[in-house]
Amino acid sequence: MATPLPGLPERVTIYEVGPRDGLQNEDTVVPAEVKAEFVTRLADAGLRTIETTSFVHPKWVPQLADAEELLGVLPRSPELRYPVLVPNERGLDRALARGVTEIAIFGSATETFARRNLNRTVDESLAMFAPVVERARAQGLWVRAYVSMVCGDPWEGDVPVEQVVSVASRMMDMGCSQLSLGDTIGVGTPGRVTALIQAITDAGIGTDRLAVHFHDTYGQALANTLAALQAGVTVVDASAGGLGGCPYAESATGNLATEDLVWMLDGLGVQTGVDLRKLVSTSQWMAGHLGRPSPSRVVQALSPGSEQS
Repeated sequence: MATPLPGLPERVTIYEVGPRDGLQNEDTVVPAEVKAEFVTRLADAGLRTIETTSFVHPKWVPQLADAEELLGVLPRSPELRYPVLVPNERGLDRALARGVTEIAIFGSATETFARRNLNRTVDESLAMFAPVVERARAQGLWVRAYVSMVCGDPWEGDVPVEQVVSVASRMMDMGCSQLSLGDTIGVGTPGRVTALIQAITDAGIGTDRLAVHFHDTYGQALANTLAALQAGVTVVDASAGGLGGCPYAESATGNLATEDLVWMLDGLGVQTGVDLRKLVSTSQWMAGHLGRPSPSRVVQALSPGSEQS
């Protein structure tokens, strides 16, 4: 039975990143037809926003080299959203050619990660994104801005809140519709999350335009998510089965598992529209294709043979 807590939203939108952020870090290259079935199963489980792929150069992320092929075979319906990651104008050209209507750009709060991930300084990366956002908005696209390393960086250590706010504000000033705050290496704790969201809102970016993206390296992803919800955020990024990490930050382990998030939200009486059993079945199926068990605690608990299943 659900037991609500005061101060939480009635409903949370789950922004599913498994097909993109999850699979990009796998050693196994998953065929496009399997990815398409993955997306189809996620949609059948009730997820309505599914980040499907990335239009980066195949040399850098070979796991997502089939972006055009995948988008060509995905099921379409008015209620399904398929954002894609776009790093530059060439990526935008490819996305537009495939009829994409929602994109995301991926910035960094730190110089070291900007150089490792984009081979540019923070200023240079923002200059690269500006025409992408301008052109995308002119074409009527919805644009999300990711800011990574918002709590800590494996090379630079703790990241000052004001540094995050500065980069985030500059990205949103370009015309982005939503800002996703990424704890890329999972070092954040609830107090830091609360302070960061407060600083972001003080800078004029309301919680209605925020999302959070937590990695579970130190087991803090759910606690940090709860803190974000209590601060007014209603969009949470998660990855089915806890897939993912970051190919440019080895200390970044898996994303917050969508199943673990749904279990918590169900227990709090917060609506998501997601069928947990179908979602668990989907992650079990994908784990079979990847040849390893899912790290999600809920998937493990509800898998056949467990005491809870």
